[in-house]
Amino acid sequence: MHPFVHLHVHSHFSLLDGQASIPKLVDKAIGDGMPGLALTDHGNMFGIKEFYNYIQKKNSERKGKIKKLQGLIERLEAGTATEEEMGEDAQAALAKARVELDAIPKADFKGIIGCEVYVARRRLFNKEGKGDQSGYHLILLAKNMTGYKNLIKIVSKGYTEGFYMRPRTDRVELERYHEGLICCSACIGGEVPRHIRANNFEAAEEAVQWYKSIFGDDYYLELQLHKATVEFANHEAYPEQVKVNEHLMQYSKKYGVKLVCTNDVHFVDEEHAEAHDRLICLGTGKDLDDPKRMLYTKQEWMKTTAEMNELFSFVPEAIANTVEVCNKVESYSIDHAPIMPTFAIPEEFGTEEGYRAKYSERDIFDEFTRDENGNVVMSEEDAQKKIEKLGGYDKLYRIKLEADYLAKLAMDGAHKRYGETLDEETATRLKFELHIMKTMGFPGYFLIVQDFIRAAREELDVSVGPGRGSAAGSAVAYCLGITQIDPIKYDLLFERFLNPDRISLPDIDIDFDDDGRGRVLNWVTQKYGKEKVAHIITYGTMATKMALKDVARVQKLPLPLSNQLCKWVPDRIQDPNDKDKQLKINLKNAIMAVPELKAAEESDDPNMRDTIKYAKMLEGTVRGTGVHACGTIICRDDITDWVPVSTADDKETGEKMLVTQYEGSVIEDTGLIKMDFLGLKTLSIIKDAVETVKQTHGIEIDIDNIPIDDKKTYKLYCDGRTVGTFQFESPGMQKYLRELQPSTFEDLIAMNALYRPGPMDYIPDFIDRKHGRKPIVYDIPIMERYLKDTYGITVYQEQVMLLSRLLGNFTRGESDTLRKAMGKKIKSKLDELKPKFIAGGKSNGHDEKVLEKIWADWEKFASYAFNKSHATCYSWVAYQTAYIKAHFPSEYMATVLSRNLNDIKQVTTYMTECKSMGISVLGPDVNESMVKFSTNKRGDVRFGLAAIKGVGEAASESIVNERKHNGPYKSIYDFMERVNYTVVNRKCLESMAYGGAFDSLIDFNRCRFFMSDASGMLFLESLVRYGQRVQAERLNAQQSLFGMDGGGGGIQQPRVPVAEDWNTLTTLNKERDVIGLFLSAHPLDQYEFVLKNMCQAELGALNDLTPLKDTEIALAGVVTEVNTMFTKDNRRWARFKMEDYGSEHEFTLFNKDFERFGILIEKNNFLFIQGRVQIRPYKEPAELEFKILSIQQLADVAESIKSIRIDLSISDINSSITELLFNKIKSSKGKTALQFNIYDVENDVRLKLVSKKYRVKPSSELMAFLDDNDIKYHIIN
Repeated sequence: MHPFVHLHVHSHFSLLDGQASIPKLVDKAIGDGMPGLALTDHGNMFGIKEFYNYIQKKNSERKGKIKKLQGLIERLEAGTATEEEMGEDAQAALAKARVELDAIPKADFKGIIGCEVYVARRRLFNKEGKGDQSGYHLILLAKNMTGYKNLIKIVSKGYTEGFYMRPRTDRVELERYHEGLICCSACIGGEVPRHIRANNFEAAEEAVQWYKSIFGDDYYLELQLHKATVEFANHEAYPEQVKVNEHLMQYSKKYGVKLVCTNDVHFVDEEHAEAHDRLICLGTGKDLDDPKRMLYTKQEWMKTTAEMNELFSFVPEAIANTVEVCNKVESYSIDHAPIMPTFAIPEEFGTEEGYRAKYSERDIFDEFTRDENGNVVMSEEDAQKKIEKLGGYDKLYRIKLEADYLAKLAMDGAHKRYGETLDEETATRLKFELHIMKTMGFPGYFLIVQDFIRAAREELDVSVGPGRGSAAGSAVAYCLGITQIDPIKYDLLFERFLNPDRISLPDIDIDFDDDGRGRVLNWVTQKYGKEKVAHIITYGTMATKMALKDVARVQKLPLPLSNQLCKWVPDRIQDPNDKDKQLKINLKNAIMAVPELKAAEESDDPNMRDTIKYAKMLEGTVRGTGVHACGTIICRDDITDWVPVSTADDKETGEKMLVTQYEGSVIEDTGLIKMDFLGLKTLSIIKDAVETVKQTHGIEIDIDNIPIDDKKTYKLYCDGRTVGTFQFESPGMQKYLRELQPSTFEDLIAMNALYRPGPMDYIPDFIDRKHGRKPIVYDIPIMERYLKDTYGITVYQEQVMLLSRLLGNFTRGESDTLRKAMGKKIKSKLDELKPKFIAGGKSNGHDEKVLEKIWADWEKFASYAFNKSHATCYSWVAYQTAYIKAHFPSEYMATVLSRNLNDIKQVTTYMTECKSMGISVLGPDVNESMVKFSTNKRGDVRFGLAAIKGVGEAASESIVNERKHNGPYKSIYDFMERVNYTVVNRKCLESMAYGGAFDSLIDFNRCRFFMSDASGMLFLESLVRYGQRVQAERLNAQQSLFGMDGGGGGIQQPRVPVAEDWNTLTTLNKERDVIGLFLSAHPLDQYEFVLKNMCQAELGALNDLTPLKDTEIALAGVVTEVNTMFTKDNRRWARFKMEDYGSEHEFTLFNKDFERFGILIEKNNFLFIQGRVQIRPYKEPAELEFKILSIQQLADVAESIKSIRIDLSISDINSSITELLFNKIKSSKGKTALQFNIYDVENDVRLKLVSKKYRVKPSSELMAFLDDNDIKYHIIN
């Protein structure tokens, strides 16, 4: 049997065509003893980096096993092996080890990087009709680094220049980039096979000769045989392949082109054929039972060496030649040291040529291998290695020039930040950081970052965040303006960002305001060149529920069953063997945890069974690509010199942008520099709010220099009034803020860091220590230096790092290594560092037992400890939002509402907050609304016109600008006469009418706009025609000798039609349709007193049942959606959604419950539901449910109230309150009994009275009267 290598292989990166994961392909090839494997996905190189990395890992594991076995054999031969290694018979153990060693391949498994490209029939820039959409298939394999780089060029240009339905290359490009590439003629979709199939033998031979002339002996003719063995498969391919193979073997002899055989692999094992078949249905948008859909032969699995030898036994040389191809492929690395972009340094500062003349290589050697004080810190050998790692002297001259210029900018900034004279701590810190940046080779990185941040602030009017992540620990970054938080003041550490003992690329994430992020990216692209800047690809895989839905769709499993399967997939799966551990969410674990899914897998229904079976196989398959939200590459060279790119549409500009084909987690391995440009909505809110304050009050807020000790701001935090502010707005955080009563910025930083699962348990202790309810104790007194601000509790990673230096004499690098080891629980590293800490602590005179306790505490908490740099920066942004809200509440809330227009839940929350702050949120009004939410002179927030669905910013701006230039609109007719109909269309006007924007201009119900007038035309349409005629007359008058007055001249104004008004609910529903919520009123207002006095929870409380376990509760709301369905046995059931004032919940009624309550479940019904939160019967694991006990109409509940009891203190009774109360009772006549409870607290006397003369009708109006006059009352049901 001849050795064999697969040269035509598709992974799941051949999107919706390949089904195989790369690890499974590689593992099977290695397991079968193949010497290598090619990866040739369709038109792309998406999977190449994963392919390369995985093979590197497998080869490393193999070498490790060899080394381990060789060591064992040496010990066994020398008689130094352990008893465990020798076992009962040392000679037998030695023989076994030798056998195991012999069985391991000595050569590396070879990964062959390739691609199945599409070759355009004409040129790649020809893009007309179906002929250009398709392309000939061709296999290209890189045999060395030159070939790899040329393959990158071909594949990348396929996207950037040749994309037309698919990425395409052409013969010109192949000839230009052929060096280092091996070429195979591909499947029957290849150029030569297609001509053979069409009996165009002359063209086939021309193609063979052309490819032979370009690739020489590296051109191979490819044989395939896929004889379908199942009925529902492609049976037409095999005869075509037989025909093609016959001619290819003739051409092989005639033109001296060698043959190879392949299997066009698309899945790993034969059992995956049906799953792959369903994947093809997804890719082509077809159903499984579609007779006209695309079919594969179902032979496209990765056949073993034995299977391929049997299949191609008639042409053994084609088998052998696959190994020949593999042997041609050289070993090379696609990884690279960092490729730093070039920053333009002013020539007057210095040039590389000038530096070469000024500094000798010895000067450079000393500067880069000594510490910041000039001390020798490494051996000559290690120093030489460092010089080589940084790129040699040619590169070091450039790095030194950049480092010196960076130092100049940093020191200029330091004097602005700290004053002309720097204290010793600051000067030492800057000197150290600058030296590390230089000797790690990264000064250019910081120059680039500070440059585009400077441009953002000074040239582009873009708000930039104060910092993010560990970069805020750099004093140099602070001096350069990259960050805005003083790291020295807040004990933020540089080595948390760049560890001098661990060479890794710097990673600076930058927040920009949402609106300006795109402008910054465009600036960077223009400065460095479009070919040098790219976004980063992401791969979207089939998650568990998506796999179920996809397979169910192509198999036509009924939608209710598909939805039910998905609902059974839990959000969390507890490990049955470890209660503290969560298992990964996948179908295998879900089936294990959920009996219903297990039953579905074993169902009698084959459709249901197959859905589960094939969803398990397809789960995790790459389904599509996306673009990383913020990751951006800036390269020194054309990016396609290093990695392949594809293209994507820029959502903001619509233009094509470059996207790397390797994802963010591996892109830096290739040497490319990644930076994260993030859009932070909060920065936009701050920017807009500052501008609104300026427009409204004429006050300019210098938001970066607001006082850090502002009393109003801390009062807001102490009161927990943080809704709408950054980071601190959750109910739980509000509760803790009220308990903590923060008084310093450090309190806010600590709360920001602690309010997360795990550390949250420490918050009560933190609060008690602040208020003196618990003593603040330190294990060793000197620890107070770093724990004082957090009341003796270790909150931050930086505290662990600083204390390890203070107590245990750790270096900066060692302290960061400790931080990382504790955070990721790397036991081997912790075991290595602990003795050093104990020894260092003892040398400083500290007790060993105390040191052991401190270390144990750190190990327990350090995995929870937070990055103080990040917490400090984001706490500052949060403080800025709280400052504006505290001082300018209306302006701030208007801005927050404007920035959350598309999230109705958030808008509702913020409107509720406005109400609690005493700020009215008014509906849209053409005479007061601006484009977005705004504030008026009374301090009310006014709904923005653009927030009305169907209106848009252009129409809103036109209406507002007309009002600004020519005054308020006097009437609906005046509005119609002045509005610009080129941007304000009928749809806009309809939405505005429904939303109440014209209410201040009319004295009739909104419904009249949509009623027919005397002419039979809708009144709104008549108004539009009237306005258009008036404007046309005016235009004509301006062009004639005669003028026209400001009105409509002789054009008659349409009359308001007479019609019955909509009821309140209809009006409010229409308003909600265009505004997104009930604004002018709420349908539940008439029953507000029931919700307030008889309901124990809001509907939203049902989203977390745990706090309500074993309790009966009542809820109420309005039905907004109803879906009635039938079970398999034709029994009706319903799913319906209800809303109250601030939340919603979806209920389900099955079987008997539907029979009892189904008649009440109609849209717009007002319902009162009573139920119990209990453990769902027969459910494992235990799960809570809300069991509905009764459902009533809210109107019936209100009428069934037996009595209202009014409580009055004898001291509060006077003639005024008596008269008010008497009049209100008289005007609220009804059937409900009225009781009074008169009490005297001082004398402990109570008098209960029942009114015989008066009965009342419970209403929101009556209850509001009692509330407004502070009269206590109780509803008795």
